[in-house]
Amino acid sequence: MEFNEYFVQGMALLGAGIAMIAGLGPGIGQGIAASKGAESVGRNPDAAGKVRSIMVLGIALAETTGIYALIIALLLIFMKG
Repeated sequence: MEFNEYFVQGMALLGAGIAMIAGLGPGIGQGIAASKGAESVGRNPDAAGKVRSIMVLGIALAETTGIYALIIALLLIFMKG
């Protein structure tokens, strides 16, 4: 069974849209991390430097998921779309 080019292009664009749903996770995770970091600094201001460094590391790791989803979506759009 062979698909025509319009079907393949449509499926690639649909896949790119679905891949970008993965961008919701990092946004939510970064918001939660920032709120918990601010909360912990409010409770213990002396630990602000340590909390900030751990929070930045966690946010950077969460962002890699969103970047990976963006790269997959761009590949799907420009390679098949």
